[in-house]
Amino acid sequence: MKVTAENKFGKKSQVRLETEFRDGKAILSDVYFTAPFKVMQPFYLRPDHMQVMVLSASAGIMEGDDQEFFLHIKEDTCMDYLSQSYEKIHKMKKGMARRHTRIVVEPGAYLRYAPLPTIPFRDSAFENSLDIELKDKTSRLLFQEILTCGRAARGEAFAYRFYHNRVSVSREGDLIYFDNARYEPERFQMDGMGMYEGFTHLLNLVFFNIEKTESWIGEARSFLDEREDVEGGVTRIAGGDAAVRILGRNADTLLKISEQIQAIGNL
Repeated sequence: MKVTAENKFGKKSQVRLETEFRDGKAILSDVYFTAPFKVMQPFYLRPDHMQVMVLSASAGIMEGDDQEFFLHIKEDTCMDYLSQSYEKIHKMKKGMARRHTRIVVEPGAYLRYAPLPTIPFRDSAFENSLDIELKDKTSRLLFQEILTCGRAARGEAFAYRFYHNRVSVSREGDLIYFDNARYEPERFQMDGMGMYEGFTHLLNLVFFNIEKTESWIGEARSFLDEREDVEGGVTRIAGGDAAVRILGRNADTLLKISEQIQAIGNL
């Protein structure tokens, strides 16, 4: 779909990050960004593992925004990719916004991709795509995303025009995961059967090339079964990786549940 509104930044907004292991430490060897983005200096969990946060001078995603991200995680480096705050997609008159993210994880590298939840406001329209390339079976990725229904307290539950989210993951050149979701509240009963089924928030959590035994899957399922405030499941996808999908009613709750599920394993 063509963007019908002008990008107020005059050109595509970009963020490019590249890591490198140098002198016993993971570093950002290449950083490039344009308005409204900035990249903070990394925080270190250990010498080879850093946390990188992308900041935005904008109040959120606006009509006409066109964004491009590229993350290149090189050999023997570990990085947590974090966001500054919840992602707000603001009301749009008739146009839309879009973002494309490309991620490459080299052999022996690890990326924890965990931006904060997304909040689509009334009448917003957003197209989001991620293309992720895992070079081999030692390229590890923990992928997390949380989509809310909107500002429910303001009567904006599922009041956006559309939210299109496409995630593609390949390993050694072969497609191993593809999720193509298009939510259009005017066409679908978003809280009905086969959709959110009375819930308002969705968490996707996938472990790629991170060993998850059948015992771990059993523990994660038992953990979810004991909770009355969410509905979720754990499955092993075709490539052997583990995926968790949970419906809930509160973003903070889903963030905590995600942390607890991750803690069951040894990352």
